[in-house]
Amino acid sequence: MAGEQRTVEPGTDVLIRKVDSHLAALRTGLHGPELELAERLARCLRELVRCTAQASAADRGQVRVAVHYFVLRRESRGRLLSVRSLTAAERVVDRVARQLGRPDLLADPRRDRPTSDNAQPLNNVLLT
Repeated sequence: MAGEQRTVEPGTDVLIRKVDSHLAALRTGLHGPELELAERLARCLRELVRCTAQASAADRGQVRVAVHYFVLRRESRGRLLSVRSLTAAERVVDRVARQLGRPDLLADPRRDRPTSDNAQPLNNVLLT
């Protein structure tokens, strides 16, 4: 029995599993518009992971950052850490999609208009 050859980069499956696992966890606690946003973000991230599997390391790195930003929502511990909202993750995912020339993968297609923050490097966004 011949095995099917796959041309997927090693980290691709891991990133998609992280997105899917986080989405499954979110489904237990979110409802309505928040759940719809989480579903859209997961769909966009999965496609960004797939479409950059053979891309440059820099492009794959941007997508990896967006996945981690979505998946690793910090939990609030008193005043020390704030909880990242899904809206903040949406801004990061949309910024990565624009930088990679994929406006079709914006979580909110209505946002497909030039913004002043396009010039800001992604690493500066993650510090906020």
